[in-house]
Amino acid sequence: MSTRPTIGVPACRKPIDIHPFHVVGEKYLQAIIDGADALPLIIPVMAEHIEIDELLASVDGVFLTGSLSNVEPHHYDGQPSEPGTLHDPHRDATTLPLARRVLEAGVPLMAVCRGFQELVVALGGTLHQKVHEVEGYHDHRENPQDPIDVMYGPSHPVDLVEGGMLHRMVGATRVMVNSLHAQGVARLPTGVTVEAIADDGLIEAFTVDEAPGFALGVQWHPEWRVTENELSLAMFKAFGAACREYARQ
Repeated sequence: MSTRPTIGVPACRKPIDIHPFHVVGEKYLQAIIDGADALPLIIPVMAEHIEIDELLASVDGVFLTGSLSNVEPHHYDGQPSEPGTLHDPHRDATTLPLARRVLEAGVPLMAVCRGFQELVVALGGTLHQKVHEVEGYHDHRENPQDPIDVMYGPSHPVDLVEGGMLHRMVGATRVMVNSLHAQGVARLPTGVTVEAIADDGLIEAFTVDEAPGFALGVQWHPEWRVTENELSLAMFKAFGAACREYARQ
């Protein structure tokens, strides 16, 4: 029998041909396997058919992935999105209440990119829908014409808060990260501790203060080639260790 913990991964709902599918990018699943030494379990985003506590009884952690879609702005009292903005209301309806319940229950949680933004909204924060149009911030979007290794390669530095979780993992106060997002934190929710700040001042990572278990969100994509980056691997190893400890309890 496997001793690896099981980590639930909510899917994205997207049309393929004429049918809706529930999908997760393989790079997230591979990072859970290679980095956290855990088994990923894809969760369909069918909120009306899923009882959250029943679901949580079957997993030892939850991982919120990135996505091409944006959280619908009505969830944080934002202005309506521009026409053509990709949304995934089924995912929103699943992940926002799931994130809140995961934190209450002490189930380990890790969130990246869209998942990070979901965590911001679930905790009462708000988002910039277009960071590149906000005075003082850089353009954090990727160039879709770049080869994938360039697209996911180091893009800008972030400063790790001294004494924080990420700083303790690598001992460095500044690291380079990739950058593939248009949205970003506008108002940080209360009850969190900032872990990383971009060189333009954008908050890029935080932990949740009152969460009984591991609870980390980062704006960048540490899942990309997780075993080749010291900080990325350290994050996933810590997440996996927290999930194993939760499973033992």
